[in-house]
Amino acid sequence: MVSRSNSSRLVAVLAWLVAMGVRLAAQAPSPTTPLRLSFADAVRLASGEVPVVALASLRTTEADARVRQARAALLPSLSLGGAWVNRDFNSEALGIPFPPQFNLPNPVPPFDNYDGRVTVTQTLFDWSSVARVRAAGAQADGSRAERGVTVEGAALTAALAYLRAARGQAAVAARQADSALAAELVGLAQAQKAAGVSGAIDVTRARTQLVTAEGLLIVARNQMDRARIDVTRALGLDPATPLTLTDSLAPTLGAAEVPTERDAAVTAALAGRPDLGAELARGVAARRSGTAIRAERLPRVADYGVNGLTGASALSTRQVALQVTLPILDGFRREARAAEQDAVVRESQVRESDLRWQIAAEVDAALLDLRSAQAQQAVAAEQLRLAEDELAQSRERFKAGVAGNIEVINAQTNLIRARDTEIDARFAAATARISLARAAGVARTLH
Repeated sequence: MVSRSNSSRLVAVLAWLVAMGVRLAAQAPSPTTPLRLSFADAVRLASGEVPVVALASLRTTEADARVRQARAALLPSLSLGGAWVNRDFNSEALGIPFPPQFNLPNPVPPFDNYDGRVTVTQTLFDWSSVARVRAAGAQADGSRAERGVTVEGAALTAALAYLRAARGQAAVAARQADSALAAELVGLAQAQKAAGVSGAIDVTRARTQLVTAEGLLIVARNQMDRARIDVTRALGLDPATPLTLTDSLAPTLGAAEVPTERDAAVTAALAGRPDLGAELARGVAARRSGTAIRAERLPRVADYGVNGLTGASALSTRQVALQVTLPILDGFRREARAAEQDAVVRESQVRESDLRWQIAAEVDAALLDLRSAQAQQAVAAEQLRLAEDELAQSRERFKAGVAGNIEVINAQTNLIRARDTEIDARFAAATARISLARAAGVARTLH
């Protein structure tokens, strides 16, 4: 049996735990405030802050550093050096006859030699290094263009993810309206049954529609939540971040500054597509690398310093040299490298030509999809209006007792399909606008 003192201590401990729980609950952070996110905000964030863009920026920095490395071959080189040597030698080993004509012990006893030297080198003319610097610069330009490709891809991914989330949000709203309508029709069927106008089968049909609508609402909410997770990943955010989408599937969603005329759109795309710019830069880099291979020259000038038997008695010595290297034959290795580089240049030319046709085809396809989606959107809006009218008329007929609620159920089903068709049409139109912006190379300007 627990003693009274132990019981008192147990009660005190429990009271303390309860008090601490209340205090911790009071200090616990409130649920995370949802992040309000517009379509333009999503595109802007994806264009500058997502991991893939950060990695592309780092690769651009690496390319700029390689330009500086290549330029170092043309800039002065400065080094300091010091040495101490203790040695002896035999004069005969140096070709000095013995006995010499002057007083020189043989072998010469050991002696110290100190040497301090400043070495400066400067390339006077090296066209190969100049060409390599230019090639590295073209590669850096290509890296910046590749970063533009990455930015366009990230913006496109975020735009489409936001669009799917907006579509999921619209689908949830439609399913909620369907559920509310189904519940209203259940009440109407029960009232008609109570009035003796209709039978129990009408109530059963109405309840079946209500259960179906509630099931579809569950599916729509799940799809919306999954689409919002995709948005967070496209923006490099924590997937648990709650989002509030401030834009819906409006007629202007996904707009960008893109000409609607085919020729103007193709011209803008050829001028603005970063992937074409990257291919052009790769071609320039390949040509300049070939030039560097064919022009390898290494002239340079050399060093100045002091040396002597002791540091105090060190004498000034210098060496000035002009070195010219003119490679004649290296086993035809240079010729093979030049031939390889020529093939790289031709590959780039083929890719460039094909990419130009591909860009024109993408612009044409996007314009066709946009015109078709706009026409489908008008048809879907009219279909939705007619479905709403059909449901209203069938309800009036059911209330008047001149028709059963099977007519109402059919009209309700038609309305559900019409709502889905209208949402799909708005989604297709926005997708087409985004595709046109991507084809023109301005996805990062979507709003």
